[in-house]
Amino acid sequence: MTGPSSTGPNSSSGSGSAFSSGRPLPRLDGPPGNGLGGAELVAIGLGALWLAVAAGLYLFAPQDSGLAEWGDRIVAILALVLPLAMLWVAASAARSARVVREECEQLQAAIDGLRQTYLTQAQQQAAVAEPSVAKRLEEIAEATRKTETALATFHTSRRNQPTRPAIPAAAAEMTAAEQGSLALDTPAEEAAPPLAADQFIRALNFPETAEDTEGFAALRAALKDRKTAQVIQAAQDVLTLLSQDGIYMDDLRPDMARPEVWRQFAQGARGRAVAALGGVRDRSSLALTAARMKQDPIFRDAAHHFLRRFDQMFADFEAEATDSDISALANTRTARAFMLLGRVAGTFD
Repeated sequence: MTGPSSTGPNSSSGSGSAFSSGRPLPRLDGPPGNGLGGAELVAIGLGALWLAVAAGLYLFAPQDSGLAEWGDRIVAILALVLPLAMLWVAASAARSARVVREECEQLQAAIDGLRQTYLTQAQQQAAVAEPSVAKRLEEIAEATRKTETALATFHTSRRNQPTRPAIPAAAAEMTAAEQGSLALDTPAEEAAPPLAADQFIRALNFPETAEDTEGFAALRAALKDRKTAQVIQAAQDVLTLLSQDGIYMDDLRPDMARPEVWRQFAQGARGRAVAALGGVRDRSSLALTAARMKQDPIFRDAAHHFLRRFDQMFADFEAEATDSDISALANTRTARAFMLLGRVAGTFD
């Protein structure tokens, strides 16, 4: 079924479908129906029967039956009753017409109110979807100020509870310093010994606190490897941007996938075969991340860069990792960020 025509009175372009919810609105100015209802048909039948009976009595009854004596009385009664009946019918019809007209006016007012509400909501949504220049400049200035810091402090809860930094500022400063010390003409594979799996996993989770000596040692060793340093830097970037929306990896409790699913992903499987990797169920985090992905090109580029780095890193890691190593890596902050961003980006669809 289609909505009401937009060519009728009081209609506005494009507004006909705004008020339809599977059922079109009735035409207020259309012609009335031509069909007769049951009451009209019964009345017509009884009237015809009455006329037939009356005509039969007067035309075919014998003269000596006494009906002729009632003729004058019947005519007098009809002359008295018929005008009253016609006035009553006219009054009833006028009253019904007035009720119908009032209901039509109320319905038209309700439709106008709905149309006005729809237009107001559309204008408000357009205003929200297209931020002003001042708001955009303010966002750019805020992003610039945040970029000047080495790393934002990550808290373990969005609520007013005792917090701890997810990645201490010292770790971020150390990351920048270690990356800057790598010689461009010296391959990282030759500059440092192979990184142990436990140190690699510990580095991807970042130090817990400023006193986490083991975490800093693992991070320092991981930054001497060029590919690992690239993954850690990409993870730092997305974690910093996510923290601006109050999204922290320590708050997420994703459904953990089996190691064989991770191995399928490392070997190139995509879609439903690896859908279990998108185990993040926090609706607020998913909604905020999806909105940021659509509206912020800087965030979108950083997220896709991180996903590519993680994909390349894990493909190399899976070849020599045990199932316990894969399970431990899947529980790191970096892996949780991959689950969140991968689900929003449609990697697991």
